[in-house]
Amino acid sequence: MNKETVQGNWMQFKGKVQEQWGKLTDDDLDVIAGKRDQLLGKIKERHGMTHDEAEKQLADWHGKNPTNFFERY
Repeated sequence: MNKETVQGNWMQFKGKVQEQWGKLTDDDLDVIAGKRDQLLGKIKERHGMTHDEAEKQLADWHGKNPTNFFERY
């Protein structure tokens, strides 16, 4: 998959992420750029959660919004 496709997919995906975790800024999402570990860290930072809380929320959200975005990129 080429770079433009990856960037386009992230643009669509990040809107859904921001709906769930509204304290994440556009700058945060630009830095995250589809990296799961970066997303987890920003969720913890912005929302004041423990690692386990953030991991559970991300797993629950991912179950409701099935995508293999993180696995591919």
